[in-house]
Amino acid sequence: MNLQQLEYIVAVDQFKNFSKAAEYCYITQATLSTMIKKLEEELEIVIFDRKTNPIVTTDEGKIIVVQAIKVLQETYQLKELAKKKLDHFTGILKIGIIPTVANSLLPVVLLPILEKFPDLHIEMFEITTNNIIKQLKEGTIDVGIMATPMEIDDYEEEILYYETLMVYGKFDEDTHFVIPDEIKNHRIWLLEEGNCLRNQFINLCALKKSQNIPSNLKFDSNSFETLLNMVDQLGGLTLIPELYFQSLTEERKKKVRNFSAPVPVREISFVYYRPFAKRKVIEALAKEIRDLIQPVLMAKEFKNSELEIVKI
Repeated sequence: MNLQQLEYIVAVDQFKNFSKAAEYCYITQATLSTMIKKLEEELEIVIFDRKTNPIVTTDEGKIIVVQAIKVLQETYQLKELAKKKLDHFTGILKIGIIPTVANSLLPVVLLPILEKFPDLHIEMFEITTNNIIKQLKEGTIDVGIMATPMEIDDYEEEILYYETLMVYGKFDEDTHFVIPDEIKNHRIWLLEEGNCLRNQFINLCALKKSQNIPSNLKFDSNSFETLLNMVDQLGGLTLIPELYFQSLTEERKKKVRNFSAPVPVREISFVYYRPFAKRKVIEALAKEIRDLIQPVLMAKEFKNSELEIVKI
């Protein structure tokens, strides 16, 4: 006996016709008849009188059909309960996030996530990539939000989004796009050592770290705001990600240019140590972030062949 057989006898009892019941259940009439016959043999009763037209449910069969309906209803409730339980997350989730993502991503996604998962307690830590990798392995955080791909054994990556990389500086009005090779001819302001976006800028434009900066100045910043201020006061260029660009004033947005194709992007992902017991909640949060962020990013407007993921 199985649930399908119960569904079949309920359908036949409803339609009083094997052909219509089979069509309703999306199976052949022969299959439906065979399955019902096996159930009757197992129960050692006749559920339907097949000699009549329309088909009549026997007295014994009516008792069986009533019970079958109850079983199917209980099964449906169990499935709904299980589904609800899977979508209802509780407990604590500790998340490490790199600073160059935190400052622009969290203001957009954090409140909607907290409202959607009210019983999930989220602890956020703004830390560097190296510390995320270290703390994931130690178990002091559950998941990291960082630039990828990392290609490190025993770590899983759940891609959240791709955001384009842009250049901030003083440009002529007729300059619409920037070629990476041209960057090295300018004064470059970079984030501090250990920051993945710093490495991406260096790799993208084949830079020799900070260059063309006054010889009597050593300067590394840990914030985009400071870098932009340095560019405004001392000239030169710096690299910013698209989500941060969206938070700029209109006046500062006028100083931003896109790169020429292929468009450089950075890949942002959830990263967690394998094996991991909280994978379901990670997948749920990843979907929520993608739904909130991807519609506002330019990367969706390009084909994959037109994008270039910048190495870390």
